[in-house]
Amino acid sequence: KEIGLLGKMASTACLLEPFRNATGIMAVRNCLLKLFALYSDLQRKARREKNPISETDLPCLWILSPSCSAQLLKGFGAKLSDSGDWVAGVYFLPEWFNTALVAINQLPLTEETLWLRILGRDKTQSQAINELLELPVGHPLRGNILEILANWRIKIEESEDLTENERELIMNLSPAYLRWREETLEQGNLEGQRLMVENLLAGRFGTVDKELSRTIEPLMQLPITERTQVLLNLSRQELLERFGDSRWD
Repeated sequence: KEIGLLGKMASTACLLEPFRNATGIMAVRNCLLKLFALYSDLQRKARREKNPISETDLPCLWILSPSCSAQLLKGFGAKLSDSGDWVAGVYFLPEWFNTALVAINQLPLTEETLWLRILGRDKTQSQAINELLELPVGHPLRGNILEILANWRIKIEESEDLTENERELIMNLSPAYLRWREETLEQGNLEGQRLMVENLLAGRFGTVDKELSRTIEPLMQLPITERTQVLLNLSRQELLERFGDSRWD
């Protein structure tokens, strides 16, 4: 549910075929070839094990493309769902193909499609990354996707001879990378400050029990110089009276 449309696609057995550039006729045919080869393997295995396989057990194919031309959709007989269960941009081939073409640039601008739109190109991808950065910290999508995009950018930059497509991708991923780096450093700094406070408390009082642990968060709000003076000079009771009451919960 958290990954929206992508999660819905993956809720049953499937093959996902993402493309960086707009999918062409031969690319779709090659994807179908892989799908049908898999079906043959599954059928042979079922016969060997004398365990019949039904149509509902066969995986479906999702071809993810930055865009799909009208000619491509028409040629493969791909159409929007009649049932209305799927959003705009998802085109299904005739029933027995078990295949759909996803035109990422046609997906609605909703949180449900965010994961897929990040795989798009140009404005589609940039828009999706901007939406990601606007999600509140702690949102179930935000942290994981930021880290994935940052690692994606780092991996691309390691290439010696970047293509035009790769340079464009680096530009699109840069805002996500910079935000991830900023938040990672900030988190590391906060963890370091917390550890310092805990160590000073343990050094003075031997152990940090439940009462003393309640003073850690408010102490971290103080400037470093003032915090150090407080930790070195106040008694345990004074610390608890000043920083350990319910005002800081």
